[in-house]
Amino acid sequence: MYSQVNTAIIRGIDSQLVLVEADVSDGMPLFEMVGFLSAEVKEARERVRTSLRNIGFQLPIKRITVNISPASIRKSGTGFDLPVAIAILAAIGVIGQERLADIITVGELGLDGKINPVSGVLPIMMEAKRAGLTSAVIPRANLREAALIDGLRLLSVDHLEDVIRYLGGKCELRREREKTEEFTSRARKSNHPAEAEIYDFKNIRGQKSLRRACEIAVSGGHNLLMIGPPGAGKTMVARSIPGILPPMTREEELELSKIYSVCGLLTDGGQLMKRRPFRAPHHTISPAGLIGGGLIPKPGEISLANGGVLFLDELPEFDRATIETLRQPMEEGRVRIVRQQADVEYPADFMLVAAMNPCPCGYFPDKKRCHCRPSQVRDYLGKISQPLLDRIDLCANASPVSFDDLIREEEAESSASILDRVLQTRQIQKKRFAGSGIVCNSQIPASELKKYCTLGTEEENYLRLCYERLGLTARGYGRLLRVARTIADMAASERIHREHLQEARIYHGLDRNYWKNV
Repeated sequence: MYSQVNTAIIRGIDSQLVLVEADVSDGMPLFEMVGFLSAEVKEARERVRTSLRNIGFQLPIKRITVNISPASIRKSGTGFDLPVAIAILAAIGVIGQERLADIITVGELGLDGKINPVSGVLPIMMEAKRAGLTSAVIPRANLREAALIDGLRLLSVDHLEDVIRYLGGKCELRREREKTEEFTSRARKSNHPAEAEIYDFKNIRGQKSLRRACEIAVSGGHNLLMIGPPGAGKTMVARSIPGILPPMTREEELELSKIYSVCGLLTDGGQLMKRRPFRAPHHTISPAGLIGGGLIPKPGEISLANGGVLFLDELPEFDRATIETLRQPMEEGRVRIVRQQADVEYPADFMLVAAMNPCPCGYFPDKKRCHCRPSQVRDYLGKISQPLLDRIDLCANASPVSFDDLIREEEAESSASILDRVLQTRQIQKKRFAGSGIVCNSQIPASELKKYCTLGTEEENYLRLCYERLGLTARGYGRLLRVARTIADMAASERIHREHLQEARIYHGLDRNYWKNV
């Protein structure tokens, strides 16, 4: 007999429906699975065989063939266990095929028949709804995540026996969309309000110039590099930046939640990701860990930071080949992973915030405390390539915090106050770029700079002087102009004036701020 069951695979952060077909016929006893399968999918054969035996079902001594269609797409993951088991049971007559027409199933089987959770349930449910399916059989542990998508009847199960009884028409499963008020309250608490209270700009002492640079960076969506001695507060400033980023739109929440679902990190399964992410990978991270990939491609840190902040602390300590992989994603906002058996694309629209010491000991150019040789300083700074620096819009100094700043009782300006100004500046950009596909100033293409960054004669002459004296590249020229556009927007100025260019010049970059002192 023949049967078929609907299930889905993950491709990138999206899902695609596939069909599990089972045929049980006379012939030499054999259980074979085909359809361009990865090792873990082929292993489903033994998990399914053993779990069925342990709940009292012996497979017939016949030829059993399972095909996961279409065969042109590679299948990976452990979510095929349950669909394969159901397809075989339908093929031998235990389950009626008519009950499977509008149902999608996904789940991993334990050897005792227990159904374990899988990753990527959110995009799978979104695809099932889009395809017109009406019901979903899912592991109970994935219920809250699946319930984020309206329009599907969710049948949550703990054990294979429950599925067999329901699909065999012997019982009804719980179909309710779980009440998640209590969980949602806990999930909101897990969005780390305590952490948000700690990492607030009001708790940062001194660093007036650095605070200004952060506000400019967030207002225009620019990348930021902080340079200063140990203990100046660079990490605390970086962790405070998510608190002044604009709230996410519904589309951004869905996209980010899909990324975390595919990675199995959607721990707040009762709600979409509401807070912009902050990712701070260690400097020993591999290229695949940073941009994504691996034998079975998975999103990397730049995708997990999509819409939020990717913080690279101690930037020169990262392997140079690893951080150079950031160059193309920083330009395009996406990363494409091409492997022999997979070609996937992940979102990577992040704000890069990096921090570094000015020399190996951390105290250059303070000659009293720094004992590094000039060659050591040059080698240290030279670990960051100019092409990468050209993609970092602002370079700000983190000065040592004075004793007076530390003991000052009054709090500095809070993140909430800074956020109000950021939202006003973003609103100006939203009106300017309406219908263009551009969100903020950092995304202005080179071909549109003249349109959006009009300069007077005085400003043009000043920019010409900067270009010649600083030895700017074409990319560096555009970077300076985009930052000046943001500074003008923060001042509610329609035109870019000389003072805006002068401030943008202050944050120009590492190459000119430090080499002259070595």
